[in-house]
Amino acid sequence: MNKIELVAKAKAFGADLIGVAPIERFKNEPAERHPQSIFPECKSVIVLARRVCRGSIRGVEEGTNFGSTYQSFGYTWVEDNFLAQTSYDFSLWIEEQGYEAVPLFAYNEAGMPKGIQVAPDRPAPNVYIDPAVAVVASGLGEKGLGGFLITPRFGTRQRFAFVLTDAELEGDPVLGKTICGDCGACATACPFGAIHLDQRKTVDLAGCTMEVATIDWGLCASCPNGAFLASGRGKEPDRIAAACGRMCLVRLEEANKLENTFENTFRHRAPWQLDAFKRPVTAEGQPITVGCDRVTQGLALKDEHASGQIFAK
Repeated sequence: MNKIELVAKAKAFGADLIGVAPIERFKNEPAERHPQSIFPECKSVIVLARRVCRGSIRGVEEGTNFGSTYQSFGYTWVEDNFLAQTSYDFSLWIEEQGYEAVPLFAYNEAGMPKGIQVAPDRPAPNVYIDPAVAVVASGLGEKGLGGFLITPRFGTRQRFAFVLTDAELEGDPVLGKTICGDCGACATACPFGAIHLDQRKTVDLAGCTMEVATIDWGLCASCPNGAFLASGRGKEPDRIAAACGRMCLVRLEEANKLENTFENTFRHRAPWQLDAFKRPVTAEGQPITVGCDRVTQGLALKDEHASGQIFAK
């Protein structure tokens, strides 16, 4: 089983991205997040991704459709159905080559259930691999200032899964932080001020240091501007389609940093926002002109948790 054949098979099973991280790149991870806690013989961690099609975010961007577009085709179905099938088929193929394969969802550990240790020398279940460490270690991308996992091909628009294997595979080059420009637009676009640029921390991901802002996940979880908190996924809401995530996508596309390009820009109209009571609010109480229409668009209330600023193309 060589690397070329491995990549070809992953893509044949539907993967849009594949990266390989030798187990040595996880040497600084604690036992509760280490791949070898799950599979002691693991020699390679394979990271798979399927894209979130840009059109699935369209209904959220326009403030007109959430459940039947993004929440399904951009979030839960992509992870639970499409990517799960890819990971399963790919794992079966690896095992047909005589190597063991452990498919895993790329869930964040925060807020996920913990059990009881089965032995004093083993971490309590469930062990979760840190998605940021795996993505960076596999050479697929980086962690941006706003906490998003970003790849050169799709930016923020993908879902990840892992396959642990005892096959010793050639690792992909680690990219480091090359895409996020630390512009802070995600924080300014956040209607509740949940991304604190003045409280940055430097994280070490597979030997690469990256600055990440502190995020108030409690505020994020209550945000009605496109953040989703699906069941069984802990306390950190999905923010790809949130006001901050959509602004990140806009900025990355404007800067021509993504390989997956489109004929038309993503943002055509001023973005909407809702306050904490899910009411549309405007800048200084004035309607915002959008094309030939004058409609009530959203800006968050100007309190200590709000930026009060709107972005438009």
